[in-house]
Amino acid sequence: MLTLAFLMGLLATVDLRAQEEEAPPSPQQLKVGVYVSPPFVMRRDDGGFTGMAVELWERLASGLDLRFDYEEMPTIRDLVQATADGDLDIALTNLTITERRAERIDFTHPWYDAGLRVMVNEDQGAGFWDVVAGLRESGHLRAYGWLAFVIAVATVLLTLFDRWFDKDFPRRWRDGIAESFYTVMSVATSGKPAARKNLFGWVGRIWQALWLVCGIAVLAYVTSSVTSVMTTLSLTNQISGIDDLQGKTAGVFTGSVAEEYARENGIAIRSYPEIEEAVTALADGRIDAVIADAPVLEYYALRHPDMQITVVGRIFAPDKYGFGLQHTSPLTRPLTVEIIGEHESGALETLRTKYFGERE
Repeated sequence: MLTLAFLMGLLATVDLRAQEEEAPPSPQQLKVGVYVSPPFVMRRDDGGFTGMAVELWERLASGLDLRFDYEEMPTIRDLVQATADGDLDIALTNLTITERRAERIDFTHPWYDAGLRVMVNEDQGAGFWDVVAGLRESGHLRAYGWLAFVIAVATVLLTLFDRWFDKDFPRRWRDGIAESFYTVMSVATSGKPAARKNLFGWVGRIWQALWLVCGIAVLAYVTSSVTSVMTTLSLTNQISGIDDLQGKTAGVFTGSVAEEYARENGIAIRSYPEIEEAVTALADGRIDAVIADAPVLEYYALRHPDMQITVVGRIFAPDKYGFGLQHTSPLTRPLTVEIIGEHESGALETLRTKYFGERE
């Protein structure tokens, strides 16, 4: 009997320990670090937070009876670092699960499939100085210099000619030069001669016709050269996806997966703590594009129709989001189980639809 009672007590103890290991811990007050990244984490007017990731977390915390306080972090890098150091219990944002991060922190089961995309200005046309640089590089600017020289010489010769043969031509040099310059430029820029006397009959008409042909040729050359340079610049400057960013500068979020991707692929970058600063730099022309998580860029573009921005290209570098925790955190498994339950019940898809609409 004593042996049987001992065995039963031992089994009860083992069962109790197993239940304790299965049950989620109940810390006094969790520190949940958040990084603002609409629509996953957004500030409320009352100082709190909302968004898809916040709503999901609060559902999980309610199911596990967890108490917590939010603490906003300035960058994703700071969020991961504070979690790895144990200053935060949970890292909450659209946090991409990567091998490098998994070496520093634990992750729950993924709760969102995403990837990277590119945001650009809708107007990617070439500016004035871009056109000038293009004309210089193509050799057209030098040709324009020679044309200006020819126009100056023609103006002087025409002035001398008219002063010699036309008694009604202005006698003052400045008036005569101005009159001749107007005549030359009228032909060169419009292909039409200014009203002039025919001093030499049919011979004069032939010379005027030849001069008119030269003017039309000059006008055609200038028009075609500028058009070709602008077309080339438009094709060169056009960004339609990640493959067009070589040789250009892209904005990324500090400590993000996009920052790592750009560095690994040799893309020049400038780092910004939040999307508003990156988009402002894009609008000001300080960067050529923004690389970031596709849903973040798509949501921002949708919410700011007044801005001349658009998201282009395919999704690349596909990834998954999870909640981050310190290594060996007792919350990792309970949260993972709850997230899987949200997947299976359809609640997670309902939450996704709330922020992004129905899938096409």
